[in-house]
Amino acid sequence: MMAASATTITPPETEFGTIAVAEAQESTAATASDEVIVRSYFRDIPIMAEIARCESTFRHTVSNGTVLRGRVDNDDTGVMQINYRYHGKKAAELKLDLEDIYHNMAYARYLYETQGTQPWSASAPCWNKRVAANI
Repeated sequence: MMAASATTITPPETEFGTIAVAEAQESTAATASDEVIVRSYFRDIPIMAEIARCESTFRHTVSNGTVLRGRVDNDDTGVMQINYRYHGKKAAELKLDLEDIYHNMAYARYLYETQGTQPWSASAPCWNKRVAANI
């Protein structure tokens, strides 16, 4: 699966709202970087962008186009490193495909709204430093 450009993607409508990509489209001529997409989507929850930075360095795919998998746990998937083993069934119930960057972020928003930052507690030493520095 190749990373798609923001200009070729129609953001999915989910129960969490339409994913905003307008800022990403304005920020680049043809292809929005995953970082721009993530920061735009989580504009209202900046901590989630910091979590993405620590979890995946804003990468949803690797150089050969396949979806990023975790080094420690191969079930950790995509830009938000959502674990298929724990969350695959619920994501499917919500009609979200964790291998799609927009769906991956939508599921991360669902997790944040229901559990806060706890699902990413393992990377807290990374993103807590950045958050504390911005206070």
